This record gives sequence, C-alpha cells and structure tokens, in this order.
Amino acid sequence: MKRIGIIGCGRFGQSLAEMLADAGVEVLLFERNGALVQNASSIVTYAVQGDATNMRALEEAGFKECDIAVVAIGSNIEASMLATANCKEIGVKNVIAKATSEMHGKILTKLGADKIVYPDRESAHRLAHHITNHGTFDLLELSEGLSLAEINVPESCRDKTLAQVDLRKKTGVTVLCIRRRDENPRNPRAIVIPSPNDRILAEDKLIVFGTTKQIDELSSDR
Repeated sequence: MKRIGIIGCGRFGQSLAEMLADAGVEVLLFERNGALVQNASSIVTYAVQGDATNMRALEEAGFKECDIAVVAIGSNIEASMLATANCKEIGVKNVIAKATSEMHGKILTKLGADKIVYPDRESAHRLAHHITNHGTFDLLELSEGLSLAEINVPESCRDKTLAQVDLRKKTGVTVLCIRRRDENPRNPRAIVIPSPNDRILAEDKLIVFGTTKQIDELSSDR
C-alpha cells in the first residue's frame, strides 16, 4: 500500500487527504495548526503537528517512508519552498508541490519538485486519481462533477460486447471510443469507434464520459 504524505491542511490539502483516505490509501498529514490536526486525526492514518520548514520534524514524522509527498501549503511561499527542499533532501522520491503562480512553480521545480499543481487548474480530486491510480490512466474534469477519462478495461467487461455489458444503463458511464493495441506493440494504439456488437478486449483502453464518481467506481472494478 502506498503511503502519501501531505503537508498543509488548507482547503486543497484537506480535500486531497479525505479523498485519498476514502480510497484506502495510508495518509500521513503534517500541519502546523493543532486544531486542524485534531480535526483530521479521525480521517487520515496519521495526523502530526509540526513545522515543515524543519527537516528533522519531517523525518521524525515518517516522511522518509512516504512514496509521495504533497506540499499543499497555501500562501506562505517561503514555507512551501523549504518544505519542498526538505522532502527532497530526506529522500522522498516523488514530491508534488502546490504553486500559486507560474514563478512560484518554476522555483519549486528548481528545488526538486517532480510535479507542480495549480489548484485553480487542477482539482484535488484529479490529483487523488493520479496518486491512487485505480485503473485510471488520465482524468479530465470538464465541469464540476463531470469528467472524461481513459481507463483500463474493468474485469467484468473483458471479452464481452458493449451490448452485453450495457455500461450506460448499469453505471451511467458512456464509452466514447476504444484504444486498441496494434499487432506491432511499437505502433500507437488504434482508435475504435465502437458499435454495440464490438467486443471489449482485456488489453484495451476505454475513453469514457460520466460523473467523476461513476468513473471512479467503474475503474475500481478490477
């Protein structure tokens, strides 16, 4: 199981922590505000009060054992920079950092951040999908609650026709197209506009449209 460390329990950090916890991920939340830590303690696996600008505090909290660290500190740019640098310094392999501007993002990248997120462009829900990877290759939120995604073929749909699985009726998700592996694996996948009698192969990728919740439930069917 992945252990995800989240630094900062503002709106973005809290939403991300809740979604990851709901997905069964081990979450270590690190926050300076004791009241926020106490509120989150019943939601996440570990909630620790401390200062992320202190490298030793991050080590003692267990960030060395995290697969991914998300620096979700808000407007305190200096703190976000130091937290990002500290995570890389103690050996966290994958650091995702929240940025408030393009310049802030460039600085965080120079400090070692592996991925930059801009909360006004990339929601906590999409980042949670990226981290948990419940069969979802990519998720694009078109509007609040509605998404377009590429997912692996759910186990219940393998080697069945679209008519047989009837995903739209059973799940509310619409299959827009199928990306099918070419006979030569070096070639890009072919795009198939499916008909009801087209059979879904286990190695296919499905491009689907529906609510984020519907897609999440479908892609978790493994």
